[in-house]
Amino acid sequence: MRIAFIVATGLLLSTVALAQAPTAEAQNEQVVRRYLDAMNRGDAKAAAAAFAVDAKNFGRPIGRQGIEDALVDIFTTFPDWHMEVVNIVASGDDVIVRVKVTGTHRGVAKMPLNGMPVGAAATGKHFEVSHMHWNTLHGGQIVYHYANRDDLGMLRQLGLLSKAAAQRRITSSRSGP
Repeated sequence: MRIAFIVATGLLLSTVALAQAPTAEAQNEQVVRRYLDAMNRGDAKAAAAAFAVDAKNFGRPIGRQGIEDALVDIFTTFPDWHMEVVNIVASGDDVIVRVKVTGTHRGVAKMPLNGMPVGAAATGKHFEVSHMHWNTLHGGQIVYHYANRDDLGMLRQLGLLSKAAAQRRITSSRSGP
């Protein structure tokens, strides 16, 4: 009788422990939430740490260091960059996030990110747009990242739409036929 009680208690405790263990999807969601929290603190190094060393962005190899470099440029251009989670869905290895992104153009972009014209003088204007980010994780790190952003809306709000279009025409004319 006493052995049966010990076995039953052990089984019950095992079941409770398993029920409390986070799923892989929940763990992946937490990685993405930590990444977004670091973004909202303006901490490029901590945000980039969520990515694998050989991560790909839009299908192209960029790596963790490339992510960090891009984030430093974003935070220099928009020191108050903020991403508010509107919806987040984790399914298998994928975590999809819809965010409201806000910021104020206070710096000069050195990299062609988010449609920003490189070298455009800071406008001091604020923007608010919507983004969708699709992250695929393996081993607790983001290995693939894709996004759909309202870059045109951001540029329009910043008063830079015509400058961005002009820069693209110049770049296109230099790239040949």
